[in-house]
Amino acid sequence: MRTLHCLAACGCLGLAVGAHADEPGLFVPQLLGAQYTFVDQHQDALTSPYAGPLSLNPRGDTEQSHTVGAYFGVPLTARLQFYFDMEMFKGEGVSAATGLGGLTNGDVIRSGTVDLGKRAYVARRYFRYVLPLGDATETVERAQDQLSGKQPVRHIEIKLGKMAANDDFDKNRYADSTRTQFMNWSLWNDTAWDFAADTRGYTTGAMLAWVDAGWTLRYGIYQMPREANGQTLEWPLTRANGQNLELTLQPNADGWALRLLAFRNTARMGVYRDAIAAAQSSGHPPDIVADDRDGRHKTGFALNGELPLADAGDTGLFARYGWNDGKTESFAFSEVDRTLSFGAQVAGSRWSRPNDRFGVGIAVDGLSADHRDYLAAGGNGFLLGDGRLNYAHEQIAEAYYAFQPVAHVTLSPDLQFIRNPGYNRDRGPAKFLGLRAHIEY
Repeated sequence: MRTLHCLAACGCLGLAVGAHADEPGLFVPQLLGAQYTFVDQHQDALTSPYAGPLSLNPRGDTEQSHTVGAYFGVPLTARLQFYFDMEMFKGEGVSAATGLGGLTNGDVIRSGTVDLGKRAYVARRYFRYVLPLGDATETVERAQDQLSGKQPVRHIEIKLGKMAANDDFDKNRYADSTRTQFMNWSLWNDTAWDFAADTRGYTTGAMLAWVDAGWTLRYGIYQMPREANGQTLEWPLTRANGQNLELTLQPNADGWALRLLAFRNTARMGVYRDAIAAAQSSGHPPDIVADDRDGRHKTGFALNGELPLADAGDTGLFARYGWNDGKTESFAFSEVDRTLSFGAQVAGSRWSRPNDRFGVGIAVDGLSADHRDYLAAGGNGFLLGDGRLNYAHEQIAEAYYAFQPVAHVTLSPDLQFIRNPGYNRDRGPAKFLGLRAHIEY
């Protein structure tokens, strides 16, 4: 990891040669944004003839979570920028954020195998370099991890450092932010995409993009965690990495968009079928962690579409589909091997509330045959483990209303209904009622 940081620093120094220190705005840190999000979520009691160590709490649960963030940027040259973000998380998710493939609060950090504490931490620390491919420019507004100013329409973009893989991949206008849109993991992200990340959702790596008129091609390579849902990242990249390639087609900047993503992870992972075989000879439940070996792979793909319908694009439809081979253990994001989601956002301008939004979405998640056999035999993942399994697809419905009483403040009541929680026909259904308060600058 230190080597990657040194390369980033050297690249910064090399690219900065020739910059004019007296050029307006250069080397002046800017506060690009700040936010606070509070979530109060209640889980009702559910039918539960049996439960394991990672099941939804059958008696129900009520928990609160808080996240605070401050986001900074520094223009180093006309083409090179540096971004630095700090965040802090406090609170818990219902049922300790376990028992589901599609967890119900995307702002919750899973504790993993280490005590992360409740102190502030560095979320992002990376360089961004833009190489123009033409003379045409466009104006970009200040936003989180985006300095305001002019940007070439056609360009090559390079990012190097600590970031989140889903900062750049699997984006969607209507289902992308757990703090202002859908809260369920399977609606704001493609949960079958097991993207490289530590327990908090960040990693270190590099992203290269070719941005052209009507299309964008992105490639990213990132460090994988040393263990499933672990905070320590593996090094070197030749031993473990997560690679992503995505083509985005969007002929009009305000029109429809289609994204095609493929990924391949290499890490010290276990194989479900091997763990089951080892358990049969020992007489104990299978343990996927005991089967961890270097050089194991997981591959998959995702499709992601958005279709603006009205209200300058604020009313529209979205859909996602994701698949991974499901042979090796779910490692970094969630325990989902197949996912299909779709839904809509409606702008409040239709009822004289132009800054409000209403969203409704459906997601259906599934497991590979190897993964479901492992759980049925009593094995545990990092999110799932009922002790046994009567398999069925996990079915999720969510509706939210984002009400903006004043500028920069959003209040969102949220309702979720989940059949077959944890892919188990014997348990549930589960109902969740939440209230989210979000303040941003």
